[in-house]
Amino acid sequence: MRNTLLFFILTIAISSCQTNHQGKLFVARDFVPDSTFTSGVEGPAVDKEGIVYAVNIHQQGTIGLILPCGTILKVIDLPEGSIGNGIRFDKECRNMFIADYKKHNILRIDLATNKLSVFAHDSSMNQPNDIAIADNGTLFASDPNWADSTGKLWKITPAGETVLLEDAMGTTNGIEVAPDNKKLYVNESIQRKIWVYDLDKNMNISNKRLFFQFSDFGMDGMRCDTLGNLYVTRHGKGTVVVLSPQAKQLREITLKGKKVSNIAFGGKDGKTCYVTIADRGNIETFRVDVPGRSWKMYFK
Repeated sequence: MRNTLLFFILTIAISSCQTNHQGKLFVARDFVPDSTFTSGVEGPAVDKEGIVYAVNIHQQGTIGLILPCGTILKVIDLPEGSIGNGIRFDKECRNMFIADYKKHNILRIDLATNKLSVFAHDSSMNQPNDIAIADNGTLFASDPNWADSTGKLWKITPAGETVLLEDAMGTTNGIEVAPDNKKLYVNESIQRKIWVYDLDKNMNISNKRLFFQFSDFGMDGMRCDTLGNLYVTRHGKGTVVVLSPQAKQLREITLKGKKVSNIAFGGKDGKTCYVTIADRGNIETFRVDVPGRSWKMYFK
């Protein structure tokens, strides 16, 4: 758990932060103003207290902590030369993991001590981009090479060991573990394909197959809700598409910005989505009808 003083401060701040959790479902509104973040805004992730974390607030190489009402609480500076992308918490919310694409790292922040360390490093990575986490703490990282439209897929064990799962893929980007921890979804932005793998109890992959393919625009981050529906950000189109576990398109949610980069679930009931928008340098938010998988991880 976080240290007592910090937890007390956060509790007071959040309780005084008035939010409106009502409103029409699937209708986007601004969470923070334009240009709060750089065009590298990514992440995002939400902890047990409802605080939203996203990278590159005000300038590159930072992480912003934002209250549920949109008030900026704190800015974390990453080590010099490091720039974050995807963020995930473990299921206890004791550790925050950040993909540091500049230095080929997965960083870890111990939230009890605020100590930042390199959790995993592999110089053969292109640039760790988005990350997903299984209930047992195993991380998965996409690793695109944008210059030649290829990518890799990595597993990072709870001990910080890097394991190359697949090489010579398309431009790997969004990545997510299904709620039952038996499937792994990975998309290829340039190729517009989403692949799904089976996961065994050791978090090894098998039975790769095409899950869905779009005919236009790219993709970026993805997250599941508790029913296994996959929320896919459509970079360039300005939407989030919701796909069922059977690969049926359920709905498409329109955002104000076009370069939608990633998505996270939060809120007290897990039914608030936060979406990072690169062309606006901000975060948009909308309400949904099913809570996110991360909410189930934290509170089941």
